[in-house]
Amino acid sequence: MKVKLLHYTPLLVCANAIRTCWQSFDKSDNGGEKDKELIDRVGNKYKHASTLEHLNYSFYIEGVSRALLQEFARHRMASLSVKSTRYTLKELKEEPEFTLQDIDRAKKYLVFTNVALVDEMSIKALENLRKVLVEGISNDKAKYCLPESYKTELTWSINARSLQNFLRLRSSKSALWEIRKLAMKIYDSLPQDHKYLFEHCIDLSD
Repeated sequence: MKVKLLHYTPLLVCANAIRTCWQSFDKSDNGGEKDKELIDRVGNKYKHASTLEHLNYSFYIEGVSRALLQEFARHRMASLSVKSTRYTLKELKEEPEFTLQDIDRAKKYLVFTNVALVDEMSIKALENLRKVLVEGISNDKAKYCLPESYKTELTWSINARSLQNFLRLRSSKSALWEIRKLAMKIYDSLPQDHKYLFEHCIDLSD
C-alpha cells in the first residue's frame, strides 16, 4: 500500500475564508501561527467546521483491495477516480497459471490477509479469473469474477472537514484492518503544518 499527496490547499486560503466573515484581513500573518490558531479555534473548537471545507487534499493511493474500495463509498463528500478493470485486465490474461505456490507472483494482484485459508482461496479466485479471460470473455463480463482481494489504485480528493470524519472513523480499532492502515498513511502524508487540524481525529489505541 502506497499513499502520495498530490496537491493541497494552503492554510492561508482557509484563514482568508474565515476572516471574510469579520473582514479581519488586516490581522492575518499570511498563513502563520496567528492564522493557524484562527483556523483551529473557529473550525475545531467553535465547531464552525464548514470553514474547513476550503482546505482540499488530493492523494494517489496504490495497492489497496476492492474490499477496501467499497468502504470509500460511505464517505460521500469526496471524489475518487479508480483504475478501470474494463481496460486493465490484459496483463493478467497473459500470466501463466497461478497455483497455491505462486504467492509472490500473486501478490502483484492481490492483497493478502495473512490468514492462510483466505489467501489460498484468493489465489484460486485469481486463477479462475485468468481462465475466464483466456477464454476470450470480455472484461466487462469477466470482472464479475474479481476477488475482493484484487488490488486497485485511485486518485482521491477530499476536503478537511470530511477528512477529519474519515480519519476519526477509519483510524478506529473497530475499522477494517486495511483501511485503518490506510488512514494512518494518509495522516502521515499530510503537510506538517496541516497535521495539527487532524491530530485529535487519530485513534492510536490497539
